[in-house]
Amino acid sequence: MRRSIMPKRSRFVALNLGLALSIGASSLALAQARQVPEARQQITLSFAPVVQKTAPSVVNVYGARVERRPQNPFMDDPFFRRFFGDGGFGLPREQVQRSLGSGVIVDAGGLVVTNNHVIEGMTEVKVALADKREFEAEIVLRDPRTDLAVLKVKGAKELTAIEVGDSDTLQIGDLVLAIGNPFGVGQTVTQGIISALARTQVGVGDAQSFIQTDAAINPGNSGGALVDMQGRLTGINTAIFSRSGGSHGIGFAIPSAMVRVVVESAKSGGKLVKRPWFGARLQALTQEVADGLGLDRPAGSVVASVVDSGPAAEAGLKRSDVILAVDGVGVDDPESFGYRFATRPIGGTTQLTVLRGGKRITVPIKLTPAPETRPREPVKVAGRSPFTGLTVLNLSPAVAEELSIDLSTEGVVVSEIEEGSPAARVGFRKGDLILAINGERINASREIELATRERKRAWEVTISRGGQTVTSVFGG
Repeated sequence: MRRSIMPKRSRFVALNLGLALSIGASSLALAQARQVPEARQQITLSFAPVVQKTAPSVVNVYGARVERRPQNPFMDDPFFRRFFGDGGFGLPREQVQRSLGSGVIVDAGGLVVTNNHVIEGMTEVKVALADKREFEAEIVLRDPRTDLAVLKVKGAKELTAIEVGDSDTLQIGDLVLAIGNPFGVGQTVTQGIISALARTQVGVGDAQSFIQTDAAINPGNSGGALVDMQGRLTGINTAIFSRSGGSHGIGFAIPSAMVRVVVESAKSGGKLVKRPWFGARLQALTQEVADGLGLDRPAGSVVASVVDSGPAAEAGLKRSDVILAVDGVGVDDPESFGYRFATRPIGGTTQLTVLRGGKRITVPIKLTPAPETRPREPVKVAGRSPFTGLTVLNLSPAVAEELSIDLSTEGVVVSEIEEGSPAARVGFRKGDLILAINGERINASREIELATRERKRAWEVTISRGGQTVTSVFGG
């Protein structure tokens, strides 16, 4: 078989001829497609109307906290104070910590939604409006589970509240705008699309199903608005995926459906967000289990355990049931189920699509808040022990729901840890369950107070964290 090879000069001419013919055809097509604009609307495409409608509702949020430096031990000596002053070697005794973020006015009466991490630990909060007016604000409600907080602006009038949209109607590819105060440069608008929905493995909050967008979100945008083309709030910008600290086109927003739940709790005067209690522990569905159940993909949540007398038990849910959907909306994992269930209104019922024994059934479940079956009896541990600085509570369904812990474990739960305390230095975390101290079971918060009353040379403590039980020994 012979191969024909064209001489170089002929090939060059042929290539040029082909290119000329291609360019000529393309130019003719473009010429035919081009038309002189007959109206301004044909040459003006702008998001300005949406920005003009929504920007007045987006504010800057400033937080501040005064911290006292630990005093240098030399300052106890009058001789050193005489030469170095009360500050101690020129260092100020007090230091101001500040935070900067954004917020959104959701009620003309002065309610502002922002991220909890923007105002976390802050004692003073100020809000700056788009028209440059500044007001002090009161923290009405914090919800670390969703990383949302609600502020009340003091003394402000003529506020413009944004319309809260329905994030459940969003589709991948929808145009959105992100409005906030990145890097403290002032109110800024960026544009993008909805890149993905129902992102759960983000690492922010534990009752979330995030909206992903490529609209630029940078530090300072936290708490700002993600709005649709009708000027409705579809989400609160809260996190980015970044290796440099700047925007890489992967930002996440808390859906407006969850924002609405938190705002309604604040409007009702509550200090805590009331959510429906499920009363069961779920696990992700693995590919192996999905294959065994005859499912084409590992989407759903397996019921691992059911709390006695809880809503799940009353509805008849059993271990190994697989929850596939809530009110007809698919839930791929326990996180997406938690978000979908948490946004259902308390007082009614919701319909779960459940796979049991190879058959799909519909299970109605009541939407009721978790009960506080025993008093919390908060105890702050004092004295000299590794537990000093802890605040512990008695365990109940309500406490377990608020702190996102497993109710099936006994013991008392850590609700707060004083910064810089011995307990903080040892490594205790919020949500730790203390099961035993020096071999004695702990079943009530008051028992920790008794167990730590006397000083000891060594402390043995058994805790449960993230479903794992560990025993450690600390020095006295």
